[in-house]
Amino acid sequence: MSENSLFALLLRSPWWISFVLVAALALVSRALLPAEYFVLGALSGFPLFVVGCIAAWRQLRAPSAAKVQQMLDSTQSMPWSALSQALTHAWVGQGFDVNVASKGPVDLRLTKGEQTILVSAKRWKAATHGIEPLRELYNAMQAQNAQGALYVAGQGSVSESAALFARDHGITLVQGPALAALLLG
Repeated sequence: MSENSLFALLLRSPWWISFVLVAALALVSRALLPAEYFVLGALSGFPLFVVGCIAAWRQLRAPSAAKVQQMLDSTQSMPWSALSQALTHAWVGQGFDVNVASKGPVDLRLTKGEQTILVSAKRWKAATHGIEPLRELYNAMQAQNAQGALYVAGQGSVSESAALFARDHGITLVQGPALAALLLG
């Protein structure tokens, strides 16, 4: 699904917006269509109703802002071994096989079927995340024929050039609320 499609936008919006659109579509159908076509017009909003249900389910299951902040605070005090275990547990819960990489920019290797994703996470406490670790991760991704890469930035900021490099080279930045949501499962 395209990131800017109507359904994608509604999935990222508050759940009730989809239901308001369904109601508006039903009202417009009632006002503009002949009586025998009203039901068809009103039912055309059914896909929006389904999207609203999915958005509501996701939003009700999402961790609260307080839980997210608490998790982010706890990751700042975690040693590498604890963070590595927490990340491994989260990805195993998503169905990945997780292997610890022995050296280089790759810390963990995730596999699911034929898909391989490389993870660089040891610099999660860095104050600033520049382009060089991302470049090393990208080179490892190319050398190992991985389908994707994740760079975990638990603290600090990612420079603009690093964020652009990650976007342009298929590296997903996992930071802030996304990191907390991953660890909270």
